[in-house]
Amino acid sequence: MILDVIASIAHVEVLLPWVLGMFLGVFIGAIPGLTATMATAILVPITYYLSPMGGLAMILGCACVAIFAGDIPATYLRVPGTPSSGAAVLDGYEMTKQGKSSLALRLDIVCSCLGGLVGFILLILGATALAAVALKFSFYEFLWVSTFGLATCVIISRGAMVKGGISVALGLFVSTIGMDIVTGYPRFTFGNVHMLSGINFIPAMIGLFGIPVVLNTIFAPRRLEMPSVKETKHYSIADVLPAVKRRWNLILRSSILGTFIGSLPGAGADIAAWVAYGMAKRNSKEPEKFGTGCEEGVIAPTSANNAGIAGAWIPALALGIPGDSITAIILGASMIYGLRPGPLMFVGASGELVRGIFAIGIITQLMLIPIGLLSIKAFSKVFRLPNSIIMPMILVFCIVGSYALNFSMFDVGVMFLFGLLGFYMERNGIPLPPLVLAMILGPLIERNLRLGLMQTGGNLLPFFTRPISFVVIVSIFVFLFWGKLSPLVARLRGRGRSAP
Repeated sequence: MILDVIASIAHVEVLLPWVLGMFLGVFIGAIPGLTATMATAILVPITYYLSPMGGLAMILGCACVAIFAGDIPATYLRVPGTPSSGAAVLDGYEMTKQGKSSLALRLDIVCSCLGGLVGFILLILGATALAAVALKFSFYEFLWVSTFGLATCVIISRGAMVKGGISVALGLFVSTIGMDIVTGYPRFTFGNVHMLSGINFIPAMIGLFGIPVVLNTIFAPRRLEMPSVKETKHYSIADVLPAVKRRWNLILRSSILGTFIGSLPGAGADIAAWVAYGMAKRNSKEPEKFGTGCEEGVIAPTSANNAGIAGAWIPALALGIPGDSITAIILGASMIYGLRPGPLMFVGASGELVRGIFAIGIITQLMLIPIGLLSIKAFSKVFRLPNSIIMPMILVFCIVGSYALNFSMFDVGVMFLFGLLGFYMERNGIPLPPLVLAMILGPLIERNLRLGLMQTGGNLLPFFTRPISFVVIVSIFVFLFWGKLSPLVARLRGRGRSAP
């Protein structure tokens, strides 16, 4: 069977679009605002002229590489290339400021590859079983999973809890702007039709992380002539392997977490990255190092978001329910190729395509290392230019990326507004990540809470009594209060061992 799968993809009509898709993914992912979802939507019409396996290879290769490529501008410029790269700015950019950009990005490549491999292996071994678990999640469970994601803000904001709370509250408020999901009544739109659909978090995120970099450089004229990327030492893949070996358990834990969150319909790789970052900080022996250029802060989110890509395929293949927007687009296109999601997915021509997806996914993760190294080498040369050239480039990227989402100048205005807000928040020590995470999770929390209440007639009890909900609630409390619970657990263990 393995030889048959290899033979089915070892053709020029598969290999050529596959490689072209991966290089397109580098470009799409590295330009802030151009998301993997957008790239997938653009490629779908092209794939109609390709063989089914060639079309799927092109889309899947582009999507997987784009998730990694988004970490390149996040590390060099502190501007996330894709939404799932938001967590990469916290420690990756700090390592760049310390002259360790090559260390950060090579850790990123290796962990992206390993995280993706773990995700696809879990997809191959347990697609049906994991999909069955994900199918049991309803409004109640999704509410608590979203709340769990929001709880990571407490860990991220450790040491500035009040300011972190302000950031979360502001993000939740912004997430309420637009049409009410139940009544259809406009909220906080002030009569502006552009705000009826809410504030798109992608231009907001670009502005929050990108514009403050430009403004801080302008207000420090000496920095204008400094090169953007200074490397005190060049690191190779071999140099980072000992660090990867030391933290294999963090990579495995983050990858499994990313696969599971990715398998929940609507969650996605961006939420997986933030939750993995919060969990890594929670379990670290030195949590105070996170946000200062910590290797663990690079490893956890990049392992999780690449694993989340494979996780999104679990409900898509086993149940026909897309895990995220990328798989939704691919699922629609693949049905034209004869792919039949569901229990019969491994039967006939559909089974051949599914096995091809597995093989393409695994080989793409391995190909990520050479393609990633080439892309880093190309972008690092650009970013070694003086800041007087790089800062206008960042500004152009921010404007073009925000405009390209909906071809709307309103989104560009949103980007600039949130850029000024981010600049003010940074100057006053208010953390930015909780605001971004609250903007992403706010609509999910509100939607699942209100739909759940409508289903129960206003009764809150089912939110707490369902078994999976109860487990998630307990997990949230353990996650938040583990610092106080761990001494008690250690004490009880000690008593148990001393008992005759």
